[in-house]
Amino acid sequence: MACPYFDPVMPQGRDTGPENARLPLGCVWEGICRAVPGEPWQPDRARLQPLCNLGYARESCTRFPIGDGPDAVRFAVAGDDGSSVKLHYVLERDHHPFAHGQIDDSDGPAVHAAPLLARQAGAYIQTYLRRKKEASRS
Repeated sequence: MACPYFDPVMPQGRDTGPENARLPLGCVWEGICRAVPGEPWQPDRARLQPLCNLGYARESCTRFPIGDGPDAVRFAVAGDDGSSVKLHYVLERDHHPFAHGQIDDSDGPAVHAAPLLARQAGAYIQTYLRRKKEASRS
């Protein structure tokens, strides 16, 4: 589950080992914190994986907004017909569902979701497709 305020920009590496398989976006991503509107911030490496990439940072991150919003975002592949990928997503708060929906990348994720959620979905799909391609070579 990634932090719902994390804007993934690029994967930190291409390591597909088992230690990365369970990361919410498929690997560690570098990105921008968008928790404070109008004040994008570049997290340092010490915060990037445990807070931004893994979510549930409400009690640990000084930039996390106060309020009743979500703590984390979780994605799962709902379908892949070879030309588009459909995802289910769940926004969570305190490890419980907060909101949920589906994103179909055939029209581009931004058509169906808030921009930040769409970028996270795009990062998840990018990692999924890369891993699928690497698995087909084996």
